[in-house]
Amino acid sequence: MDTEKKKKKKLVSRLRNKYRLVFMNDETFEEKASLRLSPINVFVFIGTVVLTLITLVIYLIAFTPLREYIPGYADLGMQRNIYRLTFLADSLEQEMASKDQYINNLNRVVNGTVGDHDSVSAQTPSQPQVMAKPNTRSPEDSMLRVMIESGDRYELTAPQQKSGRTTDISSFFFFTPVKGTITNTFKTIDKHFGIDVVAAQNEAIKATLDGMVILATWTNDAGYVIAIQHSNNLVSVYKHNSVLLKKAGVYVKAGEAVAIIGNSGEYSTGPHLHFELWFNGSPVNPKDYISF
Repeated sequence: MDTEKKKKKKLVSRLRNKYRLVFMNDETFEEKASLRLSPINVFVFIGTVVLTLITLVIYLIAFTPLREYIPGYADLGMQRNIYRLTFLADSLEQEMASKDQYINNLNRVVNGTVGDHDSVSAQTPSQPQVMAKPNTRSPEDSMLRVMIESGDRYELTAPQQKSGRTTDISSFFFFTPVKGTITNTFKTIDKHFGIDVVAAQNEAIKATLDGMVILATWTNDAGYVIAIQHSNNLVSVYKHNSVLLKKAGVYVKAGEAVAIIGNSGEYSTGPHLHFELWFNGSPVNPKDYISF
């Protein structure tokens, strides 16, 4: 024990011993400067310098733009911009696919092939694919389905519509867009090319005939507007909606909900539907063909 204590005392004394560091001219041996140092002082000085350098490096990495040059580090703003640009690129890709589908549908309308189910009803890339469920029908359910599917279906399209062009729409079987009270009638003199129908709040607006949605947008005057191109150069227009349920380029069936009645647009004075029918480029009175 005494030996160990003596060794420790010698070590401490050596660390505390003062040494003189002299700077001399090599030619004249003239003393230029001198420092009195001890091993403890040297260790403390070196440790302080090392800690200072480490603190400085951490500060530069954490609080200055220099960290962007270190692999694995990036500016948070840059990451947000990357995510935003990625999202925009994906949205643009979907929008371009939708526009392509819309242009193809317009070509079908112009060429008179609007009723071509095989090409019109194709799914767009943005639509999710639904996995088929396993068949768990009972025998009775299967028999009932066969009976219903084999029966006569409701047909809302007149024979003239299916066979080709026509110059008269009086024989068309129009589906009533919405049941309600007519508050403003068809007046070409006042440039009111449709009728205003007041109905219950949140009432669904339905397509009057089969056709292709050629317009689904917002305007300051008419609010949310949707227009459908039907066969035989017939177009129906639905204005002042609160919500649009279909997008441009979608093929809809007669009686299918396309919007919700609303009060949008500067020309609207209350919840109602402004409904127009255009045949061969000219407005016609919907009340002459549809019972509201």
